[in-house]
Amino acid sequence: MVYSYTPRGVCSRNIKIELDGDTIKNVSFTGGCSGNTQGISALVEGLKVGDAIRKLKGIHCGQKDTSCPDQLAHALERALEKQ
Repeated sequence: MVYSYTPRGVCSRNIKIELDGDTIKNVSFTGGCSGNTQGISALVEGLKVGDAIRKLKGIHCGQKDTSCPDQLAHALERALEKQ
């Protein structure tokens, strides 16, 4: 199933997540720093959702209290709620 999430407080405008049960199959960001978001996506593919959330949640970007990885963690939490 594919989930769409609108991040808050970051440059990315949308995060799409495809899960296979509790495993991340694919992640794509619209907007944001292309190299960073592609790297994040590649690193989390194949991970269990809970493991990715634990690794990404709480990461800050500069003076912001969130980041694209943190927003991905929030998106993954929402996706789990919808399953």
